[in-house]
Amino acid sequence: DYFTGLNLHRKGWKSVYLNPERLQFLGTSPTNFNDSLIQWTRWTSGPVTVALSRFCPLIYGPLKMSLVQVLCYSELAFMPLLNCLSLWGFAVIPQLCLFNGIPLYPKVSDPNFNIFSIILVSSISKSLYEVVTTGEQFKVWRNEWRIWMMRSVTSYTYGCLDVILNKLGMKEATFLPTNKVTDDEQVKLYEMGVFDFRTATMFLAPLVTVILINIAAFVGAVAKALVVDDDGDQYWEKMFGQMFLSFFILISNFAVIEGMIIRRDKAKIPLSSTLWSVVFSMFILLIGSVILC
Repeated sequence: DYFTGLNLHRKGWKSVYLNPERLQFLGTSPTNFNDSLIQWTRWTSGPVTVALSRFCPLIYGPLKMSLVQVLCYSELAFMPLLNCLSLWGFAVIPQLCLFNGIPLYPKVSDPNFNIFSIILVSSISKSLYEVVTTGEQFKVWRNEWRIWMMRSVTSYTYGCLDVILNKLGMKEATFLPTNKVTDDEQVKLYEMGVFDFRTATMFLAPLVTVILINIAAFVGAVAKALVVDDDGDQYWEKMFGQMFLSFFILISNFAVIEGMIIRRDKAKIPLSSTLWSVVFSMFILLIGSVILC
């Protein structure tokens, strides 16, 4: 559908927005974590394949489409790649620096700190405004925010890797069908708003690893700020930006922490996935410490 729309607009077709009172099409969607991630992995590979081909909107569209159309199609094509790279960066690099006592952001007392604060607040406010003005509740925004984070480190990452490896001739792109069969237990958890973490370790490991890295960085920083005097060098003020970032990631993804530690039902995160993630997170923290120190 993405490539079809690109070609039709390139040939001069015009789009109209149709929103009739009676719904024209109805379908089913995944109601569990596993099928949702598989579906988004498949959806990711489509536009990224176009982005890394001769049909890339930046070179395929400019002569036949308006600048706005080119920018819109380009944003859709590169969105998974940019999202996974940026989120992996923000979820790991500041935390590795925090873990090793290296400040990245200005002190709270520095006027330049306001720039970072405005960017964060405006980004959150924009997404919240879009959700509220469409008639949804606050919890919908919260779910969309954390689902975006989860997709970025799992589905977007694997979808982009699948395309890149295919372009390099290292493997064939895979097509993973989504299971649309309903399961009473899964539907019950879905209606309760509870995550069903019964999925492959390849999906859970990156997600849990990111959470463990943020826990290690945040807890270590708080302990150091409380225990170590730091020679009066205002540790809290220097590290507040990175500490808040880790705290925000952990609060937004509390469902993952709950699935690892608190829950005891069948749909919790398996111990084996947590142990693998512990190994991965320790390896990343070790490599980060060696590089940064």
